[in-house]
Formats: sequence, C-alpha cells, structure tokens
Amino acid sequence: MSAGRILVANGDGTYLLKFVGDVRLSLGAAFDEFLDRLFDSDSLRSVLVDLSAAEGIDSTSLGVLARLSIQSKECLGVVPTLVSTRSDITRLLTTMGFDDVFHIVTEPLRDERQLGELPKTELSSAELRQRVLAAHRTLMAMNDDNHERFQDLVATLEVGQ
Repeated sequence: MSAGRILVANGDGTYLLKFVGDVRLSLGAAFDEFLDRLFDSDSLRSVLVDLSAAEGIDSTSLGVLARLSIQSKECLGVVPTLVSTRSDITRLLTTMGFDDVFHIVTEPLRDERQLGELPKTELSSAELRQRVLAAHRTLMAMNDDNHERFQDLVATLEVGQ
C-alpha cells in the first residue's frame, strides 16, 4: 500500500476532500484539525469526500469522517456525500453504518486538477490520544455494533489518560 495523503480543494464554500493511499492515524489527526478550522469558517456550504483512491482507511480516520457528517448535519443541515468506488472500502463503510450518515456514491469523480495536499500535523502523544479517543467515541455513537466493536479500545485509551 502506498503512503496516505489527503487532498483538499475549495470552490465557493464547497470542499472536496480526496483520500489517497493508506490513510492512517497521523492523517486522521491532520484531518481532525482541518475539520476544526473548516467548521469555524463562515464560507462552508458543503463537503464531498472522495475515497476512490484510498487503498485502506483506519478506524481513527473513519471516526473523523463520522464527525464530519455529524457536524455537517448540525451546522449546515446537509448530509455530506462520500464517493467510494472500491468494493472493499464500500463494504467497510456500510458495515460501520456510514450509509446512514453519508450519501454514498459509487461512481468516480472526473476532474481533480484543483486539489492541494492537506499538510501533515505533529501532535504530542497526549494530543494524539485525545483525537483517537474522540474519533472512536464518534464511531461508537453511530450504532450498537460499532459501540461493541470499539468499547475495549476506548476503555484502554481512557486508562492511559
């Protein structure tokens, strides 16, 4: 698997986020920080997430995606769209209940020339643990299966605080 990246474009308040390669913990933290800034922006109108080039995505990044959907509905009254053209990724998303919180599209996007890469972020281990906890708590809140799936991990991370 290739190293993960998150590419970002904005056109008149519509943000496109493209996940590329193997999207893991460190990118999840950068994505989480980006969402903090995004939802503080007055120009935000909608968000589209493209996972068609993602080779893998960890649970922390999935938790941050769930946060994106929840905040988008709360702040904008809009359910975001998620593009997933890989059957393995789509299966993971539906298993985790993402079809309840995103509009999932299985057709690829066409033009990606305006995308710029989201910069990586350096966090202390305490800050990283907090972001991982928040992401997994969000996943747990989505449905009972996720709650059961991640409760031991969350309990372990909470002990380390």
